[in-house]
Amino acid sequence: MDMMSSVPAKDSSLRVAARNAFLYALPLTEIANVRARFLDAGLPMGRFFSQKGLVTPKDRFVTTPNVDTIYANIFIDLRQGPVTLTLPPLGERYGSLALMDMYSNVFAVLGTRTTGEAGGTFTLVGPTDAAPPNAIRSPTPWVWAMARVLVNGPEDVTAALSVLHQFSCDGTPSNARAAEGADRNGPWEKWFSAANALLTENPPPATDEKILRAIAPLGLGSSSFDPVKFSNAEAAEITAGVEEARKMVVAAGFGGTKIGGWFFPASNIGIFGQDYVTRAGIAVGGLAALPTAEAMYITAASPDGSPAFKGDGTWRLHFARDALPPVDSFWSITMYALESNGSLFVTSNPIDRYTIGDRTPGLVREADGALTIWIDRVDPGPERASNWLPAPAKGPFVMILRAYLPKADLVMQRYIPPTVEKI
Repeated sequence: MDMMSSVPAKDSSLRVAARNAFLYALPLTEIANVRARFLDAGLPMGRFFSQKGLVTPKDRFVTTPNVDTIYANIFIDLRQGPVTLTLPPLGERYGSLALMDMYSNVFAVLGTRTTGEAGGTFTLVGPTDAAPPNAIRSPTPWVWAMARVLVNGPEDVTAALSVLHQFSCDGTPSNARAAEGADRNGPWEKWFSAANALLTENPPPATDEKILRAIAPLGLGSSSFDPVKFSNAEAAEITAGVEEARKMVVAAGFGGTKIGGWFFPASNIGIFGQDYVTRAGIAVGGLAALPTAEAMYITAASPDGSPAFKGDGTWRLHFARDALPPVDSFWSITMYALESNGSLFVTSNPIDRYTIGDRTPGLVREADGALTIWIDRVDPGPERASNWLPAPAKGPFVMILRAYLPKADLVMQRYIPPTVEKI
């Protein structure tokens, strides 16, 4: 869907230009913020940085973290030339390496689903480099890649880490200067200055020419951009446009549609094309989300119809015996605290459980094979504790069902999970 349809194509006001520009460039600044955290920590570009274990409440590296896999991240500066990526043999363990451009599009996924369980080596080249046969070409000179390896419980972390540490990049580590990001809720002058530098560092594709014309009144993407040149009246227009865009980002969420008691993701998640609104929403609420062929992210709807559950009490999610999520790898439901800026993170709870899924030990099935998950801020009692997914002690929360290597019924939205019910 062309999200520009909501904006008059011939309207060249600074307000509309600012709104479009904020939506368009938001993934750039959000990814640049992650890259800056690497640099600030002294981590070299071009080398994998691996988690030491599964995500905990202390980990706030990226919003909506997965608690089923361990990650390894790498930023690659292809201005230094092509690199060789190596994936280890995965066997029956799920593993993948998602390659993202700076606009947050996943332009390739290597691993279990695509390249198979044997691993392999792959050449990655920049947008203008000469490419050998079968090379993978990145649309931007900077690439953010994220490796994911499945962990089958706490006792499996060491073995999973052994696999994760074998992901490698053979290229020249980069110490070159990188354009900085900015706080999306900070002053528009600083944010647009950062966006301008990032647009210069990572030139937009030709297929974005329409929106580039729409944001042209701002002068973004050139060395002559200067936020100081705008008059007070023009600055007020820009401020209004940015505020409109911020509201659109919050409303966008994961895109897609509400079906039954769940919000299904947009079908183009991770491969956004010209859907800049959904892309911006994902940059805030689920940066680095995988395409639906690789994973489905389905958000539970609260009784008021929003993704945010509020108040105290007990909720129930009941799966009939033959109605569990259809997947070729694994599924889980993860609990997140919803922060005021829209970010989602796991929070501390008495049993250190942040997710429940098909690999959770000790789950109790009912006599007919059905599975009931109990959601509560407090211990729901001995008869339910084995199947308890703790909610944050206070504040709104969001529950996301992940399904890795989803089967067609799930991807095509023919399978709808049961509704989370308040009891």
